[in-house]
Amino acid sequence: MIQNQRLYIDGCWHDARSTIENRNPSDMSDLIGHYAQATTDQLDRALDAAQRAQEIWWAVGVHKRHDVLMAIGTELMSRAEEIGHIIAREEGKPLAEGKGEAYRAGQFFTYFAGECLRNHGDLAESVRPGIEINVLREPVGVVGIISPWNFPIATPAWKIAPALAFGNAVVWKPANLTPASAVALSEVIARQDIPAGVFNMVLGSGREVGQRLVESPKVDAISFTGSGSVGYGIATAAIANMTKIQMEMGSKNPMLIMDDCDLDLAVVHAANAAFGGTGQKCTAASRLIVHSAVHDEFVDRLVAAAKAFKVGHALEEGTQIGPVVSEGQLNQNLGYIEKGRAEGAELLCGGDRLERETDGYFMAPAVFAGTRNDMIINREEMFAPITCVIKADSYTEALAIANDSPFGLTAGIMTRSLSRASHFRANMRAGCVMVNLPTAGTDYHVPFGGRGASSYGPREQGRYASEFYTTVKTAYVAAGVPE
Repeated sequence: MIQNQRLYIDGCWHDARSTIENRNPSDMSDLIGHYAQATTDQLDRALDAAQRAQEIWWAVGVHKRHDVLMAIGTELMSRAEEIGHIIAREEGKPLAEGKGEAYRAGQFFTYFAGECLRNHGDLAESVRPGIEINVLREPVGVVGIISPWNFPIATPAWKIAPALAFGNAVVWKPANLTPASAVALSEVIARQDIPAGVFNMVLGSGREVGQRLVESPKVDAISFTGSGSVGYGIATAAIANMTKIQMEMGSKNPMLIMDDCDLDLAVVHAANAAFGGTGQKCTAASRLIVHSAVHDEFVDRLVAAAKAFKVGHALEEGTQIGPVVSEGQLNQNLGYIEKGRAEGAELLCGGDRLERETDGYFMAPAVFAGTRNDMIINREEMFAPITCVIKADSYTEALAIANDSPFGLTAGIMTRSLSRASHFRANMRAGCVMVNLPTAGTDYHVPFGGRGASSYGPREQGRYASEFYTTVKTAYVAAGVPE
């Protein structure tokens, strides 16, 4: 029986005037459900509720917030298989990756449960005698969260968890492509003993609900992960209200393959970084900059690795690469294949739609060679199982190519040279640099973010999250002289 899934506003589940269908990208005959679409009036009610609830939530104290976040995280981890199945079914990533994402989402909540109990303020001595100074961190207020479909539980978790930990209220607009994951996470949070209105989930279109959210003067801060074009629009709308913003946007991550590297390891890491998650990761390696001395051998091995991946139904045992998330995304991917060919790049393998037993959006992982860094396929984020090889004659040339991009999220190098590794870490203009590791894969207790067109505002994750989710107050107290 297909059920209509509702919105969560002011501590209650609500119906909506309209719904959208949610279908499995591995099997379009599999209708997951119908999901409510919020009206702007419902969004306004959520914002009003968040404003009322925020001060109550801040007043409950750190121990209560710790217990709530710990309970959310523990439940997510204990139900990782069940929730991972939901993620795999609606987003298309293989089941093992879906379970891993659900478990990691739980870890975000348990980590920030610990942050609730840590001292985030400072004491300072005044330059004037008899005065004490306290530097306090207080909640920023109502946080609007807009999250993407590619990590439908992990990305919102690393935003919602710190927002709640630091005493804020949340209005969350998930992506319409993955509503079942949003409902699953919302159900876990809704079961907790929290004031009505502290957490709200409103599914809806970006043009109506999303735009109303970012334009609202009731929102004190907006955390967004998505495309650069949408991010620029959010920034333009938010500045009218001087709303604090944190944005993670596009990427074009390079991986340097040097002549002194462990070539077996380089092929494994490059293939996993380029094609893992169907290439639908902001940390995917879409530019492989390969030293000419090992270029031909590396390319031959990479093509063999790409062809060896099992592409299939996300819930089928042994699947390594699932379907593309939607027909629109698949058509965009195939469009980039044609753009690459038109620019003169050599398509060595993949790039075509695959037929499987079920009607899904399956695509063979593609490798382009003979590419230049000025080609469209090396300038724009494709979000696809497509990677492009660029030949370089030296480390210096490879680094220059890597830095020749408006983006700067993650970057990697494969080398046995300590001097090259050290120079790369110091001179690669990216927010995260990896040495002898894939470009994809980060830890939850340290900052995540990029430079240039990839990010704007304070970093996400770890203790650095407090920079966005709190505001600083400096208190001066005249201590006086005791009698």
